Amino acid sequence: MMPERTVSHSWRDAWHAWLRPQVLSMLFLGFSAGIPILLIFSSLSLWLREAGIERAAVTYFSWAALGYSFKFVWAPIIDKLPLPLLASLLGQRRGWLLLAQGAVICAIVWMASIDPASSEHALTMMAFAAVMLGFSAATQDIVIDAYRIEAAEADLQAMMSASYIAGYRIGMLVAGAGALYLAAGFGTSSEAYNYQAWRWTYLCMAAVMLVGVSTTLLIREPDISASRSRYLHGLSSYLRFLLLFGLMVSGLIGAYLLSQPVISGLQHWLAANLLNGAMASFVSEALRLLSAVLVALLLGRAAVGMGLAQRSLLQETYIDPVLEFFRRHGLHTAWILLLLVGFYRISDIVLGVVANVFYQDMGFSKEEIASVTKAFGLLMILLGGFIGGTLTVRFGVMRMLLVGALLSALTNLLFLLLAKSGHSLLLLSLVIAADNISAGMASAAFVAFLSSLTNISFTAMQYAIFSSMMTLFPKLLGGYSGGIVDAWGYENFFILTAVIGIPVAFLVWYAARRLQAHVDATRP
Repeated sequence: MMPERTVSHSWRDAWHAWLRPQVLSMLFLGFSAGIPILLIFSSLSLWLREAGIERAAVTYFSWAALGYSFKFVWAPIIDKLPLPLLASLLGQRRGWLLLAQGAVICAIVWMASIDPASSEHALTMMAFAAVMLGFSAATQDIVIDAYRIEAAEADLQAMMSASYIAGYRIGMLVAGAGALYLAAGFGTSSEAYNYQAWRWTYLCMAAVMLVGVSTTLLIREPDISASRSRYLHGLSSYLRFLLLFGLMVSGLIGAYLLSQPVISGLQHWLAANLLNGAMASFVSEALRLLSAVLVALLLGRAAVGMGLAQRSLLQETYIDPVLEFFRRHGLHTAWILLLLVGFYRISDIVLGVVANVFYQDMGFSKEEIASVTKAFGLLMILLGGFIGGTLTVRFGVMRMLLVGALLSALTNLLFLLLAKSGHSLLLLSLVIAADNISAGMASAAFVAFLSSLTNISFTAMQYAIFSSMMTLFPKLLGGYSGGIVDAWGYENFFILTAVIGIPVAFLVWYAARRLQAHVDATRP
């Protein structure tokens, strides 16, 4: 039998868990978290293209969402720093959440006030507003993740995550398809650009964020957060720590921007002498990012040496959460868990990179792709999340984590049938239904698993690290999906995405054994 850490419950307990206030609140907080991301990506991209902005400049705006990938950098501040006034009125989590939601609304309103077609300066201001939205939205995600883990016991985490994912997907639908419908209704199109239409569309999206603000004001602060909403090191220590953080971020950004000429030269040299163009670009940009991070770390070390911030506070904020994880699980088990976190979603993400291209190559129109993969696909993901959350409460996290890993790999083989049959709307619907239901089930169990790995003393920091890791490696590998398809063809590619899911299933099984052994060893 599969080793399990959590207690299984009856079917009645599983169904009743959906009606718990904490679970329902996550639906609305998830909705609030799902609004900003597409206002940076697809909706903003369409707005900029309609405004006549060059395609290369439009794609640069996707960098505004890098905050989602590096949110672990400032997550410790949210974990440790209670906000003046807001912490005393609402508590540490709700105070930060209200601040983040207010910043999201301000950023969206700022974007709405700018016509990117009016001048180059306006486009620059739009970029700053988009960066503010990405940073604020990532901060909101950090707080919601920490709140979800602290607001309910471990047995409810699968339901909490499934409810959050459902709300998130609905929010994305509103900010994606909903925003496009609004913009068209207000009178803009690719043939006749109308700034006022986009202005009112983004103002409507800002108003929709009030759903999250209302939820924040109505929910109760977790008891754990309420007990630590105080300045353990004194207000001046935290303010100097914030100054240190600002210095390091400025150093990182400055080093990244100033290194452009050097990196361009390196990229051309690598492409001409050692690597192909794509690989040369990847290697040079990776070196650029690592160099910028190194500059930020050296600045931080120098500032700490000069007494700008307390070394003990830096240790407590960044080092202790990482060391605690390894001490709690042991070195061997900790690395197994991190491998599982980093590769659990590899089958889905690698396939997802080329999915839309595959649908087009099979002869499906944009309308068919949107109707089946977006609208119908959303319903299937929500259904999968509901099923996954219920089964996780009933049978436990690790069992459902294994089921999710196996289903995610096996459903990729269904794309083989679609590749052989070509254009078949019925078969596409069946493939999307199976793939999205399995993805929803796996996501509900996986988020609950990540939540179980965190220590309540370092909730925001540890979960931010896990959530950043879970997409980093699959996305890096996914960048080569197109090349693999060109070399091997779609059918072999789909077999490959299924095969790479087999080691993930083994990792789940082995991690469960290690965790159970640790529980048995520590049991009195």
